[in-house]
Amino acid sequence: MHITVVTLFPEEVKVLGSFGVLGQAVRKGLVELETVDPRSFATDIHRTVDDRPYGGGPGMVMKVEPLRSAIQAARREAPDGTRVVVTSAQGRLFDQSVAWKMAEAPGIILVAGRYEGIDERLIELEADDEVSIGDYVLSGGELPAMVVADAVARLVPGVLGEAESARQDSFENGLLDCPHYTRPEEAGGLRVPGVLLSGDHGAIADWRRAEALRRTAVRRPDLLRRRGMTNEEEALLEEFETGPGGSGQNGKRDSG
Repeated sequence: MHITVVTLFPEEVKVLGSFGVLGQAVRKGLVELETVDPRSFATDIHRTVDDRPYGGGPGMVMKVEPLRSAIQAARREAPDGTRVVVTSAQGRLFDQSVAWKMAEAPGIILVAGRYEGIDERLIELEADDEVSIGDYVLSGGELPAMVVADAVARLVPGVLGEAESARQDSFENGLLDCPHYTRPEEAGGLRVPGVLLSGDHGAIADWRRAEALRRTAVRRPDLLRRRGMTNEEEALLEEFETGPGGSGQNGKRDSG
């Protein structure tokens, strides 16, 4: 996977890209992470990449020419089929399904905006997609670009230590993840749910599935409304809600 970030702050990208799973993927050669700075393509002595908006208003807008030249330079170094993605508050919501779709491409060029935004003509001329990581405002597109880069990189074959790790993450099946526990068996007066200590792999799988359903219903009902539940899942959730310990049989209620 070839990832290029078009950014006015390449050092920020390089630092963020050197840690965690993404950093390991880069060091293993499974992901290439490059940066291109639009200021390098500005034609005036001040390396200007922004200007006042037509129609008036506060702030500045990123200009077409230097940004377009930077994207085109990134395209020349990227494999055929690479997609250009602008991080923007006006974009569609970036979620796990979008990450998987991006991971199918040989590369992505992530364009990190700044100031009040990017001249709309640049998006029409060069962008294949616009994505947003959430309904809030950040100072620039570098953090969203690196969120996208990290989410996509972990889906590249060989990046994660276990092949099933990505498939078991939250959102992979439209649900939040189930709770996780490790040693010791008791901490702060709370015990690990007894089913996880039972050695019954079928019961453990059912518990995890029911807990994922319950947690999603409580914390993100919007996800469950979009996804829906099968009859089997509804029965499983009801069984665990009304069974011994109730409400998912969590550490607070489980007597061990």
